[in-house]
Amino acid sequence: MNLREIVRRHRALLIIGVGMGLVGAAATLAQPWMLGRLIEAVALDKPIAWTVTFIALFFVADAALNAGHAYAIGRAGENIVFDARRVLGGRLLRSQFPAFSRLEHGDVFARTVSDTSIACLVIAQALAQVVTSVFMVAGGIVLMALLDWKLLLATVGCLGLASGGALLLARQVRIAALKNRENIGAFGSGLQRVLGAITTVKASRAEERETEELARLADRVRHSGIRVTGFSSLLTPAMNVGTQLSLAVVISWGMARVATGSLSPADLTSFVMYLFYVVSPLVMLFMAIGQIQQGRAAIQRVTELGAIPQEEEEADPGERRERAAASESAPAVRFEGVGFSYQENVPVLRDVSFSLPRRGLTAIVGPSGAGKTTTFQLIERFHRPDCGTIHVAGHDTATLKLAELRSLVGYVEQDAPLLRGTIRQNLTYANPGAGAEDIARALRLASLENFVAGLPDGLDTELGERGAGLSGGQRQRLAIARTLLQRPEVILLDEVTAHLDSDTEAALRDTMAEAAGECAVLAIAHRLSTVVQADRIIVMEEGRVRTIGTHRELIASDEVYRRLATQQFAAEDALT
Repeated sequence: MNLREIVRRHRALLIIGVGMGLVGAAATLAQPWMLGRLIEAVALDKPIAWTVTFIALFFVADAALNAGHAYAIGRAGENIVFDARRVLGGRLLRSQFPAFSRLEHGDVFARTVSDTSIACLVIAQALAQVVTSVFMVAGGIVLMALLDWKLLLATVGCLGLASGGALLLARQVRIAALKNRENIGAFGSGLQRVLGAITTVKASRAEERETEELARLADRVRHSGIRVTGFSSLLTPAMNVGTQLSLAVVISWGMARVATGSLSPADLTSFVMYLFYVVSPLVMLFMAIGQIQQGRAAIQRVTELGAIPQEEEEADPGERRERAAASESAPAVRFEGVGFSYQENVPVLRDVSFSLPRRGLTAIVGPSGAGKTTTFQLIERFHRPDCGTIHVAGHDTATLKLAELRSLVGYVEQDAPLLRGTIRQNLTYANPGAGAEDIARALRLASLENFVAGLPDGLDTELGERGAGLSGGQRQRLAIARTLLQRPEVILLDEVTAHLDSDTEAALRDTMAEAAGECAVLAIAHRLSTVVQADRIIVMEEGRVRTIGTHRELIASDEVYRRLATQQFAAEDALT
């Protein structure tokens, strides 16, 4: 993500805002000069009506221009924040799965919500403040030089010392602000960690320990925040010291020169007013520099997050239909010599080869760590294989557009994640345009038809976070219905029976059988009773395909499958 490009899109509004600020600053700078001329006119007993009128007009123009400046810059800042969040959100959702899985989600939230606001508002507002403040200071100095260059040298000497100290403080503000943003991200990650496992925390009686840990993280935020506040709070006093010193020098020396006649009272009055007019924007300048230093920390964090590696753009839906229609005779899924490892020299899959027909139920079983879920993730291209090729519906997944690939494959995860919203929104998530007939069919196949019909709000029933309000089995079946509504070429079921009772599991077997009549179904299952009727079973061990066959064939010929089946059936018999 390029923040400069985002800012460039709104440069017209920024230029208008800065322009209004500069014209307003010019109107402000004219006021002391005109007041000096008013004093001279009064002293010489000249008419002052036109002078007073011009001064009043300049006051009104100054107020109007400053209001317009603030509105234009504020609006540009909000537009930049919106664009940054929109772009960053899109990049996160399209990020490569391995890169995203390494991030701390609480820190991601802090960067996306808080840091974007700080970074972009500072870019718009603080930089605009710097421009107008520099103009005010430079213009004021020029006009002060025209009035009396000797008083100007004394003023610059006093303010220069204070400005040097303020610059050193601004650098410390940036360093402290970066640490503070990091600590805020760590606290967000810690909070999300415990809130995401709140039932485990309560069941383990760990509330006190986790409260102490959150308090420790919050205390780090507090300490770094106090450090930022401390350095920031010194910026204005540092400038005030220079202001007060220069004011004392100007008034004492200026009055002495007025007494000797080398400086007129009108010029001294204008000079003192310019001193105040210069000091105020000078203080604002260094405050803006301090804000920019804090903003640089936020900009760095947003830029780092925006650099997350991306998946490719979406495919043309028309192209997807043409390719799918051209590959009806090809296997639904074909692995050829596939190898994969999450860490170098630690292979998870080794020379995996198998194929699935376009129709039918295939089960994949094996001990934990055999590579079953990794196989699913490679089909969805959450990861890319280190070697070998994977084909879906006759097309190499390495060359398919992701949108096309994932429209061909439906994936039901083990924990069946749902989103906050209604049952309808979750059901149609992969197919928002689904009709009532298709929705009814998906509910019937997933054995949810009667359940949904019995709810007061039916499909419009609201669910909480991660599907709160449904049982584990109901969440699982809703996730299955969502995938069926997608009408994919291949359905991947990852331990879908994990949260189902025996009656629901029996209904699910019927669902899987009916779905297998329309497309290829590949199911991971430790509960072998779910897959004994599968058309074929792939047995995996240590990242390899050990053998393929039916339940009857494998019981007779493969010791690993026979051991898994014997253990599973023995456990089920013990429960009955």
